[in-house]
Amino acid sequence: MQAFLVHDPDAIKRVLMDNAANYRKDTIQRRILSSGLSDGLLSVEGGRWEVQRRTLAPIFSRRTVASFTAPILAAANELAEKWKRLGTGATIDVAAEMTLVTVNVLALTIFSDGIGGDLNDFRTAMNAYFGVIGRIGALDLFGVPKFVPRPGHRRLLRTMSYFESVIDNIIEMRKKRLAANSGNVPNDLLTLLLRSLDPATGRSLALSEVRSNILTFLSAGHETTANTLAWSIFLLSQSPEWRSRVAEEADRELSKPADGLADRLTATKAVVEEALRLYPPIAALSRQAIETDHLGHMAVGPRSLIVISPYVLHRHRRLWSDPDAFDPTRFLHERRGAIRRFAYLPFGTGPRTCIGSSFALQEATIVLAVLTRSFDLRLCPQVEVWPVQRITLRPANGLPMQIEKIG
Repeated sequence: MQAFLVHDPDAIKRVLMDNAANYRKDTIQRRILSSGLSDGLLSVEGGRWEVQRRTLAPIFSRRTVASFTAPILAAANELAEKWKRLGTGATIDVAAEMTLVTVNVLALTIFSDGIGGDLNDFRTAMNAYFGVIGRIGALDLFGVPKFVPRPGHRRLLRTMSYFESVIDNIIEMRKKRLAANSGNVPNDLLTLLLRSLDPATGRSLALSEVRSNILTFLSAGHETTANTLAWSIFLLSQSPEWRSRVAEEADRELSKPADGLADRLTATKAVVEEALRLYPPIAALSRQAIETDHLGHMAVGPRSLIVISPYVLHRHRRLWSDPDAFDPTRFLHERRGAIRRFAYLPFGTGPRTCIGSSFALQEATIVLAVLTRSFDLRLCPQVEVWPVQRITLRPANGLPMQIEKIG
């Protein structure tokens, strides 16, 4: 089998947009996503994907995403109050703290009635789930059949059983409230999922599809956003100029009404987008060719593996000026137009671009503003920060930092 590492924007456009039907998710990627996500938007192919995409698109409209500003602010302010109680000089693992705040956002936006159990147990199970499915071993690389157990397989089965039990109970309770036409049913993501209909057929999502898409939202809303926030805070700790700029903007805009808040936090959003460039949560995308094609002057045969690495693409010296430098001005209005299309892919692109990208950007921007407004976080002495890939790109040993100043 041939393998191609693709970083030419025109070739990326060919694979992910112009001839996307010829490039499906490869075997290894489908194996990773098969544990609990197999019936969700991230995994399904062909007609099933088209139906789900149509059905779910209204949930992530600009208006609906903006309606979740209040719960995001609530989760961010709760974490800020916790840090204030710790006091100046306290040491925290920012990576772990960001998982806490993103789980809290999920609890407020997906399961606003609560999960019917211990939130810490739920978070621990999520970490175990993503830790296990994120590992690619020799059995996977050599195409050993799925029925051969992998390391951590039993732990994964226990975790999936826990998730299915919790989520199915929540879904059942919510369906009963909706059927009773209760006037106090929360208009959260779970309600929107259960009420969503395919505009072409009027069909609702099956229970397995609702469950898989909840797990998909958890992966997008928990892992990717938590790591984006951790990298953003780390980068700000290395740039006093930008930390001050974000703090000033946050102090100004957070004192105003919440409507349109994320749109007003332009400098903060630029920091988040630059963090996504330097440390993209999904560091590599892969596809497998179905039929013969050409990418530039290269002939691509059937079953060829195509790998597109945003981590490499975003630091490519032919596409970016001073690519290893932290420079959020790249994403401010006056310079944004200079970014070549298909050179920046933190959420993918084409038909299968991340449907929740606007939600993730809004969440990360607001949380970063709230925390930077009140805290000056400094990397602990002798700490070496290094990225490691576990489905998402995270700090290898956490991100221990000290609260040096409380505003």
